[in-house]
Amino acid sequence: MGRNDRKRRTPMATKAIAASAALALGGAGLLWAQMNASAHESNSSGQNTTKAAAASAVATIACPDVGQQLTNVPQKASQGVATELANLDKQITEAYARLASTRQAQANDPNFVQNAIVGPLKEKRAATIDRIRIDIQRVGGSVNAAALKQLAACTTQTANNTTAGGQNNNGGQNNNNGGQNNNGNTAAPSASASASASAPAANNGGQAGNGPTAADFVDITKVANNVLAKPQNQAQASTGSFTTKCGVNANKNHNTDNVIVAPGVTNGAHHEHDYVGNQKVNAFSTNDSLLAAPSSCQNQSDLSSYYWPVVRVQDGSQEFDANALGGGKEGNVGKILTPQSAQIKYVGSPASKVVAMPQFLRIITGDAKTLTNGLANANAHWSCTGFENKVQLTEQYPICPQGSNVVRTFAFQSCWDGVNIDSANHRTHVAFADPASGVCGNGFKAIPQLTMRLVYKITPPTIQADGTVKNAYAVDGFPEQLHKASTDHDDFISVTKNNLAAKIANCVNTGKKCQ
Repeated sequence: MGRNDRKRRTPMATKAIAASAALALGGAGLLWAQMNASAHESNSSGQNTTKAAAASAVATIACPDVGQQLTNVPQKASQGVATELANLDKQITEAYARLASTRQAQANDPNFVQNAIVGPLKEKRAATIDRIRIDIQRVGGSVNAAALKQLAACTTQTANNTTAGGQNNNGGQNNNNGGQNNNGNTAAPSASASASASAPAANNGGQAGNGPTAADFVDITKVANNVLAKPQNQAQASTGSFTTKCGVNANKNHNTDNVIVAPGVTNGAHHEHDYVGNQKVNAFSTNDSLLAAPSSCQNQSDLSSYYWPVVRVQDGSQEFDANALGGGKEGNVGKILTPQSAQIKYVGSPASKVVAMPQFLRIITGDAKTLTNGLANANAHWSCTGFENKVQLTEQYPICPQGSNVVRTFAFQSCWDGVNIDSANHRTHVAFADPASGVCGNGFKAIPQLTMRLVYKITPPTIQADGTVKNAYAVDGFPEQLHKASTDHDDFISVTKNNLAAKIANCVNTGKKCQ
């Protein structure tokens, strides 16, 4: 990933810009604005330039994702483990904030990051990880304590090493998921997007100083056409579909919880979600409360929860959460956009009939932490209306021409293990079908594949002469993930009544187009 090619400013000018940013963000944004100012300061004699450059090279903190390594957590330990995993996320967020606000100290002391940020973070993580071990073993579960202990240490990443695992590395997850025409590869950045390659690394772009940067955008007209063929329908293919109309979250139902990953933990997501479908979803929701809640869907038998990170335009607006955790206090700033349209459709398998989704099935698609995890679980798809025949973007946001809108699509895992409605790492109970044949492996059963297509009207971003981005937009995320396009993800809890799950499967299996 290239770095912003910013012109060097005098300390006075930089401080003035930081102060303006702080005013735009509100008091909570001061921490993030300070990062831009301190990254460029030096003393009056011009000393510390080399040390400042070295300090600014540290862009973010990379920590092993402990939750993804836990594949067998006893039910009796699940709440305690979820709470501790949320604590790990909070610790990383706090460490990143300290990294962003101490650039001058880093310039003065080359050991500052290790001694004052990364080292203490490791100690906190080690204690938290040990509590996870205790929670699991206390109820008779087994855990590889030595392997778990190795996950405590974190590293730092430089700005020129903050791509999400390489342009062509998708871990096999994104290959034509359900006919979405995505081959997992993104186009090379446009010439304008590449202009940011030589900038100071400490300034990670974006209104809050933690992305996106110029290199995170690409002109959609310069993206190659998609040439990946869809799997051929076999004799037992299920070719129907079921569309459920649940609105676009015009009523602005938002929160920063994530009941799947962090049940019982307020602000467990560290970013805002849009919610459609079930209208009473938060960290404390239960299966019973989901069944009793109202729905935004036209079909009132659909009580499922469909939720995804909001998209914001970083235009200096102070949203309702400008001074709140998950919002401005954690680098998620700017105007929250409501989609123009949100199509939710269940489709079939090219290889077989499907079985009905079980009640309360939970699925997460994509990965909110691809910057540090790599692209193994990435499932981001970005494009523009009128250009969806091109390669779907994973690692960059599209710049759409005038009259074209940003398109954000998801295709969820369509194979289920036939037993579990969730798993310890929220992944192993479901899987993607083979991209070439559409067949579910490992004895998994095909289920209706949930797909979503969200469309946003966004003024096209422009790359400025100094490498900054005017009218940048990005998905909300964890601050240390720098608002990368690849961190996009989507969440789903299947909740139906009046036999709707069976009706959806029947429509798909009989080739009907239902809604």
